[in-house]
Amino acid sequence: MSRTLSFITAGLMVFAVGPVVAADVVDDRLAAYQAEGAGPFDAARGEAMWTRNFTHPKADKPRSCASCHTDNLKSSGKHARTGKAIDPMAPSVNAERLTEVKKIEKWFVRNCKWTMGRECTAQEKGDFLSYLRLQ
Repeated sequence: MSRTLSFITAGLMVFAVGPVVAADVVDDRLAAYQAEGAGPFDAARGEAMWTRNFTHPKADKPRSCASCHTDNLKSSGKHARTGKAIDPMAPSVNAERLTEVKKIEKWFVRNCKWTMGRECTAQEKGDFLSYLRLQ
């Protein structure tokens, strides 16, 4: 096998393994949420929560996930308060999404508190992940 073909084959193997790793991380998270008593998870419920307006006790107007991330998870967003750019949430266009447990949990804590004024439940997290992984 030529050296060029070996590099191409190795590159394709890395590309093919990427989504499997992310799927394993999501599957592990879903299993952890189930161990907390949540489930079954529903992507449609996750999608509905994505655009639902929540009344945050310290906010001057309702907030939703889409307020910053947009309705189209394949598009870039912008933080409603700071204006900071947010990379697309869809794993299909952003290979960084849903690949690390620490990041998933960190952003659930921050974003749930900012959007809803509280932490997400295990059920909500599972529904969100079920929706996000399909994007």
